[in-house]
Amino acid sequence: MSIVHLSASAIAEIKRMQAKQNLPHSWFHIAVKPGGCSGLYYELSLVPPSEQVDEKLILLDCQGIKVIIDAQSCDYVNNLGIDYSEDLMGGGFRFENQQAIATCGCGNSFAVDVDKSEKIIKV
Repeated sequence: MSIVHLSASAIAEIKRMQAKQNLPHSWFHIAVKPGGCSGLYYELSLVPPSEQVDEKLILLDCQGIKVIIDAQSCDYVNNLGIDYSEDLMGGGFRFENQQAIATCGCGNSFAVDVDKSEKIIKV
C-alpha cells in the first residue's frame, strides 16, 4: 500500500514536467522542510534516474510514478493526497494531509501537533 496518493491530474502534471525537463524516467521527490507560514512546507522536485539514490530514501511506485521520500519526511506524509489543479491564479499542486492541524492560505505550508509527533525535522 502506498503512503502517498496521486490524483489523475497530479500524475498528468508530473508526466508533463518530466517531458518538459526531458527526464521521462525521473523520480518525483517529496520532502517536508521547516519553514513556511505554518511551520512546515512541501518541497517537490524531479530526480534524474542517473543520480545516486541515497539509502535513507523511501522508494515507492504510485500508479506508475516513481516517488522518493526521505525517511525524516515520511512521518509527515503518511496517506498524503496530492492533486493538481489550475485556477485564475495559475496551476499548482494541492495537498490533503490528514496529519495537518493547520494550513496556510497557499496550501503548501502546514502544522502538525508537536505533542503527537515523535520526530521534529531539524535543519
